[in-house]
Amino acid sequence: MFSAILCTAVAFSFFLKLLIPASGRYSVLEIVCMSHKEDVDGIVSAALVKAAFNATTIILSDYPSLIPRLERLAERKIGKLFVCDLGLSKRNEEKFAEILGRIAKDADVTYIDHHDISPAIKKALKKSGVKLVHTIKECTSVQVYSKYKAKLPAHAAFLAAMGALTDYMEAKPKAKLLVPRYDRQFLMLEATATSYMISASQKDDEFLFRIVDTLSRMKYPHDVKEGFERAEKYARKVANAVDTIQGSIVTLQNLAHAPSTVDLSSSMVVNFVLGSSGKPAAMVYKLKEDIGSYVVSIRGSKKCKVHLGRLVNEITTELGGSGGGHDKASGAVVPKARLDEFIKILDSKIA
Repeated sequence: MFSAILCTAVAFSFFLKLLIPASGRYSVLEIVCMSHKEDVDGIVSAALVKAAFNATTIILSDYPSLIPRLERLAERKIGKLFVCDLGLSKRNEEKFAEILGRIAKDADVTYIDHHDISPAIKKALKKSGVKLVHTIKECTSVQVYSKYKAKLPAHAAFLAAMGALTDYMEAKPKAKLLVPRYDRQFLMLEATATSYMISASQKDDEFLFRIVDTLSRMKYPHDVKEGFERAEKYARKVANAVDTIQGSIVTLQNLAHAPSTVDLSSSMVVNFVLGSSGKPAAMVYKLKEDIGSYVVSIRGSKKCKVHLGRLVNEITTELGGSGGGHDKASGAVVPKARLDEFIKILDSKIA
């Protein structure tokens, strides 16, 4: 009898650790997932975390808003935090590690990512108590699925396979075991439609939350209300933009580049530039007057032998910008006055 009472008391004591005073009562602390808002890998990662841990708050972020959003989050009382698919640059990595370290003093913090991370930042994150789930050999959603598979339904593997396919990482060790489990045409249809939905909705966070919520309930992308209609409209935009893009491409020795003048996501435009130019790498850029910089998207073909994420990180740091990514895909923010210099250096270092 005494042992039963003791066990109950211990369990209750553990539960209280997850509570905070609120208006004179107790309320369960938030379980938060902050994930990348601009692609399938980030959105699926958020959906899988929400499904596995019943996350109460989803925060969708792009790279420029990463640090400000984390700063605001550090002011809140939370129980768990997952940060997914948000890569770092030399310009923000120390601040990122410092903020996560602050949050980790009172919360359970996990950072899951597949972009390149310096050994020093890895060490700093682990030392501050942050749980690091990281490899450049798998996309983030596959890592989330693999890490928490026991907490997820079988359908979660389909969602992770979508992330791998759209991040061009379907040939990686774990991903190549997931993708063949499904009819390839069906998987490609659902993954591509999701990518188009996301690209079409970057200014509509409520719709992005709808995608996360639908997928977290282990539904298919075609179950997202009005999702395929958005994807179809975006596909028409893509088709109409092809001729405009073709006429503005400039080809250098190793790099093709063009301004992003159409109303499409930069990642979509850069793939057209890469495919039509035949060069090892391609980039597109769009000026953001409010920050006095160009937002740049870069992609590499199989002929590109350098790790674009590392290279772009190094170049942008020297030029007063920021950037990074993985081996064949990268993003950057380049000061307005230094775009030509960035292009010249990038072209010279790509082989």
